[in-house]
Amino acid sequence: MVLGAVATLLHPFAFAAKAASAAASALGRSGRRFFDSRQSGADTAQWTPELLKRLEWRRFEELCAAYFETLGFRADLAAAGPDGGAITLYEQGARSASILVQCEPWNAHRVGIKPLRGLRGAMSTGNFGEGVVVTSGKFTQAARDFAGKEKITLVDGPELVGKINALLPEQALALLKGATQGDYQTPTCPACAVKMITRKSTTHGRTYWGCRNYPGCKHTLSI
Repeated sequence: MVLGAVATLLHPFAFAAKAASAAASALGRSGRRFFDSRQSGADTAQWTPELLKRLEWRRFEELCAAYFETLGFRADLAAAGPDGGAITLYEQGARSASILVQCEPWNAHRVGIKPLRGLRGAMSTGNFGEGVVVTSGKFTQAARDFAGKEKITLVDGPELVGKINALLPEQALALLKGATQGDYQTPTCPACAVKMITRKSTTHGRTYWGCRNYPGCKHTLSI
């Protein structure tokens, strides 16, 4: 059935609810713009689209994986990479993954067709029947039109907040606590998996995120 398993995204109680502790335990891209963690923080007492946008890219991916596990899937989060994270989903009792999820953390622009085309190619290569793209921002209309033809479900930031809030209260709270524990805004270096630090260009004077392990690692992200 086309998008059969992904339909659970619209009905969070379709699978038997897991314990809230399972959701908590599951939590722990170049050119993207992240909030400076020194800015005033968002309200962490409840899920809001603003809070979702402030999650650094790796924390956002971990949240998405934990959300799907709360729905009853087994979620395998790929290693960190500059182009965003992929999550493979296994339905209950399945030995092979059938759904591929692409995470697109918030940036200054709406998510367009390009990452959807990349996901569609990966779906074909890996023989995935369904795809999902989750962003803390919004999608362009062109992206929504493309997804409707390619067995891809799109979930934007406000929709994801609504779906999390529709879970059992203890599950939504567990996801909230897991996502906001510690430093949840400073981006993680894609190569070293350590929190980055602000640096200033000696040439142009601009401020950017740089890896703590510089010069051994030269990964940077825009602020």
